[in-house]
Amino acid sequence: MTLILDYDAGNLGSVRRACAEVGLAAEFSCDPSAIVQAERIIFPGVGAAGSAMRSLRERGLDDALKAAIASGIPVLGICLGMQVSLDYSEENDTQTLGLLGGRVQRFKLNQPELKIPHMGWNEVRVTQAHPVLAGIEPGDEFYFVHGYYPNPTDVTHALAVTTYEGDFTCALGKANYIGTQFHPEKSGRVGLRLFENFARWDGVWNGSQISTQAQVDGNAQ
Repeated sequence: MTLILDYDAGNLGSVRRACAEVGLAAEFSCDPSAIVQAERIIFPGVGAAGSAMRSLRERGLDDALKAAIASGIPVLGICLGMQVSLDYSEENDTQTLGLLGGRVQRFKLNQPELKIPHMGWNEVRVTQAHPVLAGIEPGDEFYFVHGYYPNPTDVTHALAVTTYEGDFTCALGKANYIGTQFHPEKSGRVGLRLFENFARWDGVWNGSQISTQAQVDGNAQ
């Protein structure tokens, strides 16, 4: 069974509907013992990093997620779920889960025509092959709603970039974990393709040679 992590961070219904569209049976759970026994885990979220981390810790889901990662269960983080998977978020000065190294940073807003949150459709450019991103083509757009973006410590964990106030990493992964800043559940057919891929993924990924495009550090400049 695929479990969708329920920690009062919203957006769960649209994630389950997307799973149903691709034939992936998924249920909500806030039970740490169920999380560590799941076949795969979806870790979604909207809201603020500070309140998300409080909820995860109060429920014991922080340790459950770490145990699930250690056991090799495939995990998909989405938006806030992806952000709190890194080490630290500038939002509320929050120490986060540390499932992979990096910081979540606020857009600098050096361009007055840009607004926060970054909201709408943007092209996602895959820079490193990954089974969950298979079939995403140049020009494919996903839906974003966020004011902060991930900056992974290790460039080999960066899988895709998009542009808003410069290029930034919008998908990252390590071993059996993959996370996206965009919302595949709100991204139509191309988003459903990502869920289809995740439904088939066995959680094995050792990285691949980084393309020239991925040599950018993923920071918004």
